[in-house]
Amino acid sequence: MPTLLLTHPDCLLHDMGQGHPERPDRLRAVDHALAGPAFAALKREQAPLADLAVIERLHPSRYVEAIRDAIPRQGLIWLDPDTAICPRSYDAALRAAGATVYAMDQVMTGAAKNAFCAVRPPGHHAEPSRAMGFCLFNNVAVAALHARAAHGAERVAVVDFDVHHGNGTQDAFWSDRDLFYGSTHQMPLFPGTGALSETGAGNIFNAPLSPLDGSARFREAFLSRILPALHDFAPDVLLISAGFDAHRDDPLAQIELTEEDFAWVTEKLMEMAEKHAGGRVVSALEGGYDLQALGRSTAVHVLALMQASS
Repeated sequence: MPTLLLTHPDCLLHDMGQGHPERPDRLRAVDHALAGPAFAALKREQAPLADLAVIERLHPSRYVEAIRDAIPRQGLIWLDPDTAICPRSYDAALRAAGATVYAMDQVMTGAAKNAFCAVRPPGHHAEPSRAMGFCLFNNVAVAALHARAAHGAERVAVVDFDVHHGNGTQDAFWSDRDLFYGSTHQMPLFPGTGALSETGAGNIFNAPLSPLDGSARFREAFLSRILPALHDFAPDVLLISAGFDAHRDDPLAQIELTEEDFAWVTEKLMEMAEKHAGGRVVSALEGGYDLQALGRSTAVHVLALMQASS
């Protein structure tokens, strides 16, 4: 079965203004990185618009309506000091959530072994009733709830290696023992959550890293905390919040990883998915703000997905 790649031109039209790090060129860098002959076997499809009822399993209808109604006819509206919306942001957000939901459908029905969603805006900071940190809808959390509601998945896991803690996913999963959230991230750093002591219902596993910790500490955090917990949880399907801003070239953090670290962690996660979840994995782009590092890191991540599905 092939690896599915989902994206959509609408995701390029969400633009938070000149100088904002979460910019359309990020997606262009990913598209360019995945255009070479090594990626010819990808099954490429356009992301559909998410059905509102699917989004509203996580985000209350009043919140979804508030985002839609706030969309300006021109210019920008700022939802918080970091997060703005433009006239095409709502469509882009529906495509981003639609990508992860459609990818989940394809993976759970066996039409694809795994999938990567090259979409924006990202999602892991979006709480059920709050946009923040460049995020409007929590794409991976929406897809996790869809796996359960539409496909009967009993145990759904999200692993997040973005350098910023996914407070929104943690908040959405906090009290549900059948949803797993595991995260490596830099502390102290935005959004300020993700301490070891934050464990939810015994289903939250944070592994905070310090600036300059680098590859060895990152890998040890996975080997000693995230992967054993994921093994014990034994998910039916695994989602990955694939942020590449822990790269040493990224301007927003200082964990100092390289592409080899992202390839390694993807391979380890694929091994765990093969063991417990029939290889079913849906990965979605989160952060990563140096364009060259983002392109290279995404490429090795997707190659690892493809090798697992071959």
